[in-house]
Amino acid sequence: MEQSITNRRTFLRGTGGILMGLPFMESLTAASGPTASASAEVPMRMFCVGNNFGFVPKLFFPTEAGRDYAMPELLEPMAGFRDDFTIFSQLDHGTEGVGGHGGVHAYLSGILSKNSKGYAEGNISLDQKAAAHVGGGTRFPSLQMACGKEGGGNSLSWSANGIAIPPVHELARLFDLLFQATPSNKVSVLQKASDRQKSILDLVQTDAQRLQKRISKLDSEKLDQYFTSIRELEAKLTQSANWLDKPKPKVDYRLPNDADQLDFVDRLPLYYDLAALALQTDSTRVITLEVTGIGANSGGLPLTKSYHQLTHHGKVESYIDELKLIEKVHTQSFAGFLEKASAIIEPNGKSLLDNTMSLFGSGMGNASSHSNKNLPLLLAGGGFQHGEHKIYQKANRQDTGTPASNLFATMLQRFGVETDEFNNSTGTLTGFDIA
Repeated sequence: MEQSITNRRTFLRGTGGILMGLPFMESLTAASGPTASASAEVPMRMFCVGNNFGFVPKLFFPTEAGRDYAMPELLEPMAGFRDDFTIFSQLDHGTEGVGGHGGVHAYLSGILSKNSKGYAEGNISLDQKAAAHVGGGTRFPSLQMACGKEGGGNSLSWSANGIAIPPVHELARLFDLLFQATPSNKVSVLQKASDRQKSILDLVQTDAQRLQKRISKLDSEKLDQYFTSIRELEAKLTQSANWLDKPKPKVDYRLPNDADQLDFVDRLPLYYDLAALALQTDSTRVITLEVTGIGANSGGLPLTKSYHQLTHHGKVESYIDELKLIEKVHTQSFAGFLEKASAIIEPNGKSLLDNTMSLFGSGMGNASSHSNKNLPLLLAGGGFQHGEHKIYQKANRQDTGTPASNLFATMLQRFGVETDEFNNSTGTLTGFDIA
């Protein structure tokens, strides 16, 4: 996809409206927030996309390693950006003995929720580890979005104490959260509610500390988890209160009427539009987008079976042909985000794409065989040396690959987190460096 600096400031038209390719400017950002700085330093962002049903491996992974691979059919919509992303083979979590849909929720953590107690930080997900680093620097430390059937998926985001963070499904609500001004009378109500909640938490924490002197070791561990929950909630309340009276950014973008009633094909790209805007305006620096299904109406795709049924194709070509139509909607929508992000030039002379690590993949390796091995993973942007298909060595005789958490540890370092590991990683990912 040929693009030049001169045309990157033009209007980009999406399914739902106009996304203006404006630069990262103070008047468009949350720079009036409590941690605003006069510095023009551009922050690193993180955008993690997860499809709960995976992708057909033979259509996602190239057959050749290195730079000269033939573009796989599913990734053809992204061909114009091949130098801006890397495809990884043989990265997975092992999923600790659980396959299929039961392991999908470990996509961004590498740890099953039931085993979270065995790790120092539980099964905290990649995005939440990054969000903790951002703290109160943005209106939303992280933003969780989901496209598909509400309540029908596996949560991507997990807190440090093992709590699944529910995503926002409604496009209209997401837009309001990000850009709709809060009425002054509601600001006062929200401030009072925040103060009351913090007072209650202070009281409960005092009682819990007294109780800690009279309970068993096992109960003490439970109480420690409870304290962690209180601290997290207090931090969120303080964060929210600090931004209540700060104006939200104004954008030249409008969702189409009845956006949430649109077909899957037309609705999915709108989440990417909002993600690009949220990152561009520095409303948040960490976003997850979970795709839990396509809903009742696929948007004109000639399907004879449900999405779930098609994923269990058993190598039947007619099923795969239909599944391919759905999966190309995923890759086309992500390609649209790459195009939008590449057109937004920021003060450091780089694009929003360069300044955002955009992970695209799934916690499902092969839905047809219910395998969570060899996860389909692609990382775009973020200032890495891209343009390759990297094949890593299998870690053991059980056919599990190199820990995907090694990649996540690398991403966290790039985000600014001082760490050499993440959850079940064995270090950072070898052979994947900053440009």
